Amino acid sequence: MLTDGYGGAVARLDIPPGEGGDAVQLWVLRPEMGKAVGRLTHAVYHQSILPVRVREAARIRIAQLNDCPV
Repeated sequence: MLTDGYGGAVARLDIPPGEGGDAVQLWVLRPEMGKAVGRLTHAVYHQSILPVRVREAARIRIAQLNDCPV
């Protein structure tokens, strides 16, 4: 089991195999959520008040805290 570094468990999803990779397959399962994520992504990357370097530094640190490869 993966942990968050603070003693808590980290959720992981079993994504069915298919064309387009994990992201595509995940949103095929829940297309209404995919649309919302698309809008959020657009806001984060195109309407942010943070400079790009600060935003990317935060993204990298969050990934590290979640034990994601950077």
